[in-house]
Amino acid sequence: MNIVLCNNLILITTDFATLNTPWMNDFLNHHSRGMLFLPKAVLVFRNETLTEVRKEFLQQLSEHHAKIHDFNHEFFLRSMLKFGTQPIKIELEKLQEPEVIKVNLYAYDKDTVLISLKSPNSWVLNYMRSQLEVYVERGTDLSLVIDVSDFKAKARLERALNKRHILHYEIQYTYDNHFMSKLYSDFASFSFGDLCKEEEEDENKLFYTVLECPVGASQDALKKSYKKLTKVYHPDKIIHESPHMVEHYTQKFQLLQEAYTALRIVS
Repeated sequence: MNIVLCNNLILITTDFATLNTPWMNDFLNHHSRGMLFLPKAVLVFRNETLTEVRKEFLQQLSEHHAKIHDFNHEFFLRSMLKFGTQPIKIELEKLQEPEVIKVNLYAYDKDTVLISLKSPNSWVLNYMRSQLEVYVERGTDLSLVIDVSDFKAKARLERALNKRHILHYEIQYTYDNHFMSKLYSDFASFSFGDLCKEEEEDENKLFYTVLECPVGASQDALKKSYKKLTKVYHPDKIIHESPHMVEHYTQKFQLLQEAYTALRIVS
């Protein structure tokens, strides 16, 4: 383990065994709503309501670090506490062979989706919670029930499922033949003639969906969402990932540009 106190964050580089210790898991479970998952790392942001949890974690971290390197942890702990307002980045110190985690998707109907794991995995489940928190109706240590009754929720679910690598885990999604037809059953009543008649209007609706904005959103809202999403899907962020992931991000990035350009002209 190595800990670096930077100007803008606390950087912890560690192995996967330490990453899965009870005290580390407890800290991360408390902050599931304030975590950003990066390639081979997680970034934990400060939460004002969890100040004591953060202090306790830093103390356990300091003790663990001191035990490994054989020094007194009190001075180091005081130094870390001075960085109490900064984000904490936790990354793996070396690459490991990815472990496959199977996740099943089931659509009760067009409004509700069940995400379930075959075996408990707090990392994958915390990732799902961090991405879908406002749409989670209920959950256990093996599953989440998601409300996808509006287009924005469906777009958010798609975005969450596009990411297949969490730390050294590789997520494999499975679903039955009825999943897509149930989830998008609203489109079942559309005829080809209807689509042709309202082609331009429907295309604009699609662009709003791509930008995760309600139809008729203001220019400021479109611009804000566009900037946020292009940062997430910029191909340079995953340049070292597999080619198909880079291609997917590139396509998504290009679609965002197309959608924003089209809606600026329309407005």
